[in-house]
Amino acid sequence: MTLVARATRVNLNDVSIPLPLGMPPSREEPRGLLDALFSRRYADLESALAASGPESAAPIVPASEIAEAPGRDVVVGLDASAEAPSPAGWRPVRYQLDCARGDLDDVLAFTAPAPLAVYVQVDDPTLADAALADTARALTEAGHIPGLPTGHTPGAVADFLAVLAHADTGFVARAETASDVLALLSGTAAALSGSDVRDALTAPDVDRLGRLIPEATEALREILLAVEVDDTDAVLGGLREMGLTSR
Repeated sequence: MTLVARATRVNLNDVSIPLPLGMPPSREEPRGLLDALFSRRYADLESALAASGPESAAPIVPASEIAEAPGRDVVVGLDASAEAPSPAGWRPVRYQLDCARGDLDDVLAFTAPAPLAVYVQVDDPTLADAALADTARALTEAGHIPGLPTGHTPGAVADFLAVLAHADTGFVARAETASDVLALLSGTAAALSGSDVRDALTAPDVDRLGRLIPEATEALREILLAVEVDDTDAVLGGLREMGLTSR
């Protein structure tokens, strides 16, 4: 956990995000809201290595497809029934795992050789929303990165984001449409600023997101690490139609 002696707040209209004092300004161009945000799952390493674009995050590749250092950043997808990964001569951006709720205790006790993102599957739909924030809290306390699946109610997602706004792991998410991505960005910004997260999820304000200053954008992206989508081009096209671009 990073200890900060003093903190101030950067305000943009009614957006207020806590930021530490005393950090030197970056000499690099500020990260855009959509820069390296979108991750995609590939069946083989060759296809993943061909993926490119400023909005593309590290691709997700099954562990079974990687025999040696791949030559670029990747996310290694783990199979819950396979052998646990061991330290190697290279380090992925992170590992990613889907696990059943019943296997969560084993996952919490596991120390991976790189950051581990976990999507917890709850088969009973009547319990899935109620379990979302609790499993996220357990994962962050274990030092793991919670995964936010699709299909949850705004209330459940708001509770999940309330946990992540006070954790230092960040989270990853899955989205099906541009509207899903817009809601994730809006909800995360609201969770960090203390605004109404449910309203932000159900009625995202594109103009407000577009007005975020670089420090606020960076704070948001330190929480929302990546969004997994099936078709990056389609999602980006939808976001552009709604008026949201990376810069």
